[in-house]
Amino acid sequence: MATLHFNANEVDPATPFEAIPAGTYAAIISESEMKTTKTGNGKYLQLTLQVTEGAHRGRLLWARLNIENPSETAVQIARSELSAICRAVGVMAPRDSIELHNIPLRIHVACKKRDDTGEIANEIKGYESQRGAAPAAAAATPGSTPPWKR
Repeated sequence: MATLHFNANEVDPATPFEAIPAGTYAAIISESEMKTTKTGNGKYLQLTLQVTEGAHRGRLLWARLNIENPSETAVQIARSELSAICRAVGVMAPRDSIELHNIPLRIHVACKKRDDTGEIANEIKGYESQRGAAPAAAAATPGSTPPWKR
């Protein structure tokens, strides 16, 4: 048993987490982290992308790039995807993934059926520059306020 000091009248209830419709969305990379694969024989860069406009503003999506993997094909796909992300945000040679954060870009989102649960999930299929995107140097400084929030 746990003592609670909580009033449900003061908090909106949780809603079911469903995939957003397929389409193109304005977004930013809000977080990034290098993680070890389940098998332990590789690493992937996990990027958290946040939709910044429209009805799905605030929704999060994830991209997982197999940066280190025994499969050369997986690594090549990840490097190609990272190249597309770098071009979309205008940071061609990042030394740290934080340099990709908080720069507006457009993401192409698809819906697919998960093999394990049969549920519909989102998958990011492409990246492109967003018109009017801030210069990389202005938006890449950790802790700075993104230009569109000033």
